[in-house]
Amino acid sequence: MKPMKKPAHLRPGDRVAVVSLSAGTLGEPQFIHKYHLAKERLERDFGLEVTAMPNALRGKTYLYEHPEARAADWMEAFADNKIKAVFNAIGGDDTIRLLPHIDFAVLRDNPKIFTGFSDTTTNHFMMYKAGVISYYGATIMTNFSEYVRINPYTEEMIRKTLFDPQPALDIPSAPYWYDDEDEKIWWDEKNIDRYKPYHPEEIGYELIQGGGIAEGELLGGCIDVFPELLGTALWPDKREWEGKLLFLETSEVDMPCHYLTWLLRNLAAQGIFDVISGILVGKPARRSKYEPYKEVYRRVVGFEAGRPDLPILYNVNFGHAEPIGVLPIGVRARLDGDQKTLTLLEPATL
Repeated sequence: MKPMKKPAHLRPGDRVAVVSLSAGTLGEPQFIHKYHLAKERLERDFGLEVTAMPNALRGKTYLYEHPEARAADWMEAFADNKIKAVFNAIGGDDTIRLLPHIDFAVLRDNPKIFTGFSDTTTNHFMMYKAGVISYYGATIMTNFSEYVRINPYTEEMIRKTLFDPQPALDIPSAPYWYDDEDEKIWWDEKNIDRYKPYHPEEIGYELIQGGGIAEGELLGGCIDVFPELLGTALWPDKREWEGKLLFLETSEVDMPCHYLTWLLRNLAAQGIFDVISGILVGKPARRSKYEPYKEVYRRVVGFEAGRPDLPILYNVNFGHAEPIGVLPIGVRARLDGDQKTLTLLEPATL
């Protein structure tokens, strides 16, 4: 088992950096208000000092054309001992292009909080390769700049993982959900005073197969990104998956069921389902995929891979369906299939 370095928790007065490691959306004129909103909130409500790295706000065209500039910001932020955390702006689809420009020693020798999700999955696997715990969730353009206020569930999970680590932390099902298909509030400055119309959660966590208790270190991300990782130095071999709690979620692009099937079959062919302790599946970004995706997991993992005993906890609050929590990659957690609960078994940060 790879020893993982755990970053220190955040304190009022700490300096944190904003980076754009994937799409340069944050720097576009129509979206720059999201940066200012997040900066104001992080400074006022969390007591942090926020700085944008030199290329973070240079926009989509420049950052697409210069992946080395994105990587340089990340390396500089980690090398600066005055910076205590790094928050990614948003996802995208080409973070893998940073790989030739990453100095893994810089990440390894300067452990600090790093957050993001979606295409940021690639950065998290870079952190995992460097042996440093990182935090799946909480981006500048989604959570930290949610219009009106950060929803209470997400704010509590951020505080209890990144600011006030608990000896053990229950990660409950959020009591509400947001319909991103039919009631989406678009990012636009004219919508800055519109709060998401959250609805009461009627399902909660659902155990779709297996049972009992499964424990292991968390490892996973957005399954859409996995094809870009396979065959690279970032993809863990089968031995590194032994005993892990694999977490998987899908993005907002409305992945067809047959494509999800292919991706899961790849994990089965690698033998990953034979060695992990359990699976956590994020609430689908599109509510219309809730039942279809569930059947894909049962068919591929339970029948095709011959693992109907492997516990799969479904509808967990991480990824693209808000509200979300924070999953610390490399931290040990417990999936209790009988009670349908998820618990961190150690503090998320030092």
